[in-house]
Amino acid sequence: MQPRNMSMSGVVDLAAVKAASEAKAKAEQARAEAARQGGTGAVPPSSLVIDVDEAGFELDVLQRSAEVPVVIDFWAEWCEPCKQLSPVLERLAQEYGGRFVLAKIDVDANQMLMQQFGIQGIPAVFAVVAGQALPLFQGAAPEAQIRQTLDQLIQVGEERFGLTGIAVDPNAPGAETAGAEGAGPASPVAPAGPYDALLSAAVRALDAGDYGGAIQAYKNVLSDDPGNMEAKLGLAQAELLARVRDMDPEKVRVDAAGNPADVVAQLAAADLDLVGGHVEDAFGRLVETVRRTAGEDRDAARVRLLELFEVVGPDDPRVTAARSALARVLF
Repeated sequence: MQPRNMSMSGVVDLAAVKAASEAKAKAEQARAEAARQGGTGAVPPSSLVIDVDEAGFELDVLQRSAEVPVVIDFWAEWCEPCKQLSPVLERLAQEYGGRFVLAKIDVDANQMLMQQFGIQGIPAVFAVVAGQALPLFQGAAPEAQIRQTLDQLIQVGEERFGLTGIAVDPNAPGAETAGAEGAGPASPVAPAGPYDALLSAAVRALDAGDYGGAIQAYKNVLSDDPGNMEAKLGLAQAELLARVRDMDPEKVRVDAAGNPADVVAQLAAADLDLVGGHVEDAFGRLVETVRRTAGEDRDAARVRLLELFEVVGPDDPRVTAARSALARVLF
C-alpha cells in the first residue's frame, strides 16, 4: 500500500494524528456514557456497509475515517467484475466486525469523486484513514489477497493513528445475517489503553495552543513506552508546530535563500516547507544541507530530517525516497 494524501496535491495533513486521537477519545466517551445509561454505544451491523454519494462524502467517509478505516468500493451496475468483488467486500466488512467500514460509490452517479481519486478503471478499491487516502487495489482480486490488504490497512490505522474500530451490536436487527459461513467472531473494540489519559491531555493541549504541554505529555508516554506510535507521531507534530508558531515566513525564506550554508536558516525553511505541504522541498533542502555540511551542522540537519520523517509517517513513499537520498549522501 502506498499512502496518498486525500487532497491528491501532496500536502501533508498535520492534523491527522490529532484528529484521530480526538475521534478516539470522543468514541470512548460516547461508549462510556452509553454504558452508564444502560446501552452499549455500539452500531448495528447494517452500518458497516454504506452507500455514499458526493453530498455525503465528507461526513460518511472523511469524518468517519477519524474513528475507523473506511474502505471505498468504486463500482457501477454495468461492471461484471464489480459484481464479483462487491459481495466479497460486503461479507468481509461484516466478518471483521467494525475494524473497517465499507463505503460503496457508484461511479456513474458520482463522476466528481471518480475524478478526484483518479480512477481509471473499475472495480477500484481505496481506503481513507484519518483523512488520508490509500490506493489498495484494482480489479476483482482473490479473497486471500483482499484479506491480507485489509489486515495491513487495519495495522496502519492502529499503529499510526490509534484507530481501534467501532463496536458492533450483535443483537441489533440484521446481526443474524452479518456473518458468512466459516466466518470468525466479530473483533471486539480494544479497551482503553494505559496511556489514553495522557494522550488525550496532549490533544487538549494542542487545541489550546499549549505546545509545550503537549510535548511534555507525549514525552511522558514515551518515557514508559518508547515504541508508542501515537505518541511518537504526536510529539513530532507538536514540536514542529511549536517551532513554526512564531516564525516570520518571509524573513525565513529570505534568510534561507541568501545563506545556503546557514544550517539554522535551512532548518527553519524546511519546517515551513513541510507545514505548507511542500514535502519533497523540505526533504530535498535538508538532504542537500547534510551533503554540504560536516560535524555538528551535518548532524543537526540529519536529525531534523529524521524528525520530519516522523511527522509524515514511515510508510509514505516520499519518506522512502528521501531516506534513500540521505543514505547516498551519508555513505
